[in-house]
Amino acid sequence: MIKFLAIIGLVFGTFSVMAQDPAAEPGLISRFRPGAMWFFTGYRPATAERVRKYDRLIFDLTYNDWAGDRQPFKNKWNSIGFNTSLLFDIPLTTGNTVSLGLGISHSLYRISYNYMQFQMDQVNDITQLNDIQTIVPDVDKHFFCGNTLSIPVELRLRSQNWQHFKFHIGGKVGLTLNNYTKDVFDSANGKMTVKNSQFPDIQRLLYSAHVRVGFRNFALFGSYQFSPVFSSSGSTHLNILQLGLSVSLF
Repeated sequence: MIKFLAIIGLVFGTFSVMAQDPAAEPGLISRFRPGAMWFFTGYRPATAERVRKYDRLIFDLTYNDWAGDRQPFKNKWNSIGFNTSLLFDIPLTTGNTVSLGLGISHSLYRISYNYMQFQMDQVNDITQLNDIQTIVPDVDKHFFCGNTLSIPVELRLRSQNWQHFKFHIGGKVGLTLNNYTKDVFDSANGKMTVKNSQFPDIQRLLYSAHVRVGFRNFALFGSYQFSPVFSSSGSTHLNILQLGLSVSLF
């Protein structure tokens, strides 16, 4: 045990001797830059004047709604979703005031609604969202949920310096992984949740546009999905709408 501790101490002592303290040597310029992918643009090594990159890991906290045959902003406030995007920031100018964002994104949306009911016609492959006059007494909550995986492409404009103003406009192409309804019931044994994913005509291919406007790590976010949720022309036409706040970690 004593020999093992001595070896560990020798290793750490060696690293401390090899390390250089820039403050102890005036004039020493450090090339250290924190953050994964700091010197890599996605297709070739970055030159020294293009090392600063931003908005590579982005989280969007969103309010979710739908448009189309149903008017937006009629649903409940707790229609909350979450997007996660991992992107390369590819500089197009020397000061990285213009760049491209390219990567992969996952979206989870949930829409909370009342006085409506999804009806699936498995014979004719259509899905209808119909109005109902009253809420079923035992049903406490209704949710329409979905998961998507997509490839986002963004044109990014930003001002100079670290604390910069930014404007991103872009789009996504991807796949709808699943859609389902979730109903929460009051029962004798407490709350009971029932999920239904038997939609006959889910539109798997999705395409959408989005925009971000803000300063450095924070921005307002908006997204509109042009592809309908259901593919059949006889189904209720719904387009997913998201509004929220974006946070960029690095």
